[in-house]
Order: sequence, then structure tokens, then C-alpha cells
Amino acid sequence: MAAPAEITLKDLTGVWVMNKTLSDDTDAILALQGIGWWTRKAIALATVTLHAKQYLGDDGIVHIDIEQTATGGIKGTTELRILDWEKREHEDHVFGKLKGRSRWIDLSGVEDSFLKDGWLEDNESSGPAGEKHIESWVENSEKGWTADQIWGFAIIDGKRYYVRRVVVKKGDTVLKARLVYNWQGKK
Repeated sequence: MAAPAEITLKDLTGVWVMNKTLSDDTDAILALQGIGWWTRKAIALATVTLHAKQYLGDDGIVHIDIEQTATGGIKGTTELRILDWEKREHEDHVFGKLKGRSRWIDLSGVEDSFLKDGWLEDNESSGPAGEKHIESWVENSEKGWTADQIWGFAIIDGKRYYVRRVVVKKGDTVLKARLVYNWQGKK
């Protein structure tokens, strides 16, 4: 289901399901990130659900905690985003040892047109300085890749969706994908 207008990056709290029909295929990206064939095939067959909780932490900074599950309740990765652009280490069973950081962002400073273009510019800003998007950057130095994501909302087939655009780089290889999510409600 498309996201209602009142759901913005100010509060992503709720349940989101990846729309495989509207999302790009991620198999090549997952392979580049060193994810094995069996795991990639399981991901391709599964329905991926994000259980998001967004809140203002005791530090006064926005936190977004996301638990991913796959079909049948299989545990996916956990995303713990703190929107202060500080690097934090994280390790999970899918992507390994990571260093990542997240922040509110104004797209005027984004150079990659894939990350920058195609967004719905809601009249309402979400970030503290009027930013309308979130950037999440992660690095896996052991496997030699980086991933840069921009989060926001876009109109696709006449409907408003929560979207992540991701650019993954490893050496000279650069792969890009658009991930589209259906709104399931504040469950």
C-alpha cells in the first residue's frame, strides 16, 4: 500500500514491506557485497519486512531502529541509525563487520544523479535544518565495499512510496538500486 501523506521522514515508525515489483533486483549488489549464492536466493524469495521505530534519544538526536524479518519470521539484519553523522561499528550475520553513519541531508550537496533525482519534495521538511532526506553510508573494509543510501518519498505509478536509493561501490564496480516499500501501518 502506498504511504499516506501524513507519514514522513519525521516519523517512519511502523511496518514497511519491500515491494518487489517496484524495487530493482538486488542480486548483483548482494553478490558484490560478498553475500553467498544460497543467501541471495533466500533473500530473493523472501518477503522482507521492516519494523521501524523512530524516536528522539536522550542525546537529543533522532534514532531510527529497524528490525528486518523475512517470510516466516526469519530474522534479518538490524539497522540502528543515529542521525548525527558519527561513524559507528556494527556487525551482523548477513553483511559482516561494518562502519556506518547516518544524517539528515539536503540533496543540493549530493553529486550522484541516481541518488539525487526522482524524489518527491514534500512541502514539509523533516530534519532540524529543513532537510527533506536521510543519508546512510556504510563501509565493509574487510570485503572492500561501500554503500551510500538516500531515503525519502517518491511518486511511482501515481502513488506515494517510501524509497531508498542505494549506490554500492567495490573497486571500479558501481551498482545502483531503488528499493520501494509498502506502508502496512503503525503495528
